[in-house]
Amino acid sequence: MGVFATPDDPATAGHEQVVFCQDRRSGLKAVIAIYSTALGPALGGTRFYPYATEAEALADVLDLSRGMAYKNAMAGLDLGGGKAVIWGDPEQDKSEALLRAYGRFVETLGGRYYTACDVGTYVPDMDLVGRETRYVTGRSVEYGGAGDSSILTAWGVFQGMRAAAEHAWGTPSLAGRRVGVAGLGKVGRYLVAHLLDDGASVVATDVSEKALDWARRNHPEIDLVADVTALITSDIDVYAPCALGGALNDSTVPVLRARIVAGAANNQLAHAGIGKLLTERGILYAPDYVINAGGVIQVADEIKGFNFDRAKLQASGIFETTRRILQRAEAEGVPPAAAADRLAEQRMAEVGRLRTIRVG
Repeated sequence: MGVFATPDDPATAGHEQVVFCQDRRSGLKAVIAIYSTALGPALGGTRFYPYATEAEALADVLDLSRGMAYKNAMAGLDLGGGKAVIWGDPEQDKSEALLRAYGRFVETLGGRYYTACDVGTYVPDMDLVGRETRYVTGRSVEYGGAGDSSILTAWGVFQGMRAAAEHAWGTPSLAGRRVGVAGLGKVGRYLVAHLLDDGASVVATDVSEKALDWARRNHPEIDLVADVTALITSDIDVYAPCALGGALNDSTVPVLRARIVAGAANNQLAHAGIGKLLTERGILYAPDYVINAGGVIQVADEIKGFNFDRAKLQASGIFETTRRILQRAEAEGVPPAAAADRLAEQRMAEVGRLRTIRVG
């Protein structure tokens, strides 16, 4: 295990701590990045992914951990931001020994970092990690956890979408609107159900034939299209990216026909200038890390003893948070992503400062 974050290292600038973890016998190669503990222990999931290089894995964990600090701040949680990546193919390299070895490394941080599920890791994996560390969330109900966090992730995205609809059209409803959903995974499926219940029509796509078969069986009223290009260039009112990051880029934004973008995917803006480009095109963007925070709200609630109704009530607050961000962005003449960042940084500075007031 090595800790190498330093103030003058451009690769880790802004991060409090970056830890390399390796266990040769199990094949574990992981990096844990803690961006900030200003608001409390860092919380963020563990991504298990076959990165091409170690440098790619490091870049991803640094970017994701910073994003978690902003997400947790805007979710109103007393938690900082962190993330972990395990370098490998989860289909081939994942094992009980590897996950438990990873759990022991998490335990060595003494509560500075709480882990949870992310791409490539699931609830049963967190149960195994939890056999070696106290600092894990996203476990199964049988092990005292909250279970599937995609339930409240989708609920929060729906609330954020409602707030964007109110800002754009004057009513917090998607009734009569056509929503394009890219990605019918766990979150996308729950989101589709909320949209249909609200009276929206849905057009969707996914790279997985299994996901498309699920849609045909369970929601034959959904229009399915060949790919994302066909989706974003179709006649839609709202675009909901619910798959990989970078969905909004220099190629997609110029041809996007939606009035609103509000989806579950992380890191939707390919670069900082995309937020301005969306604004110039008159497209209202609900910042991804704000509206997809329902999942982290759910796993955070698990730390103190999970109560679904309490967690759902807090996730419902994403509506008001999104509304406040969109109003501030309009008042200040900045993209919503910039307004969200300012509010997150303000909370981290103002509330984080209180830790300098020492108590018993």
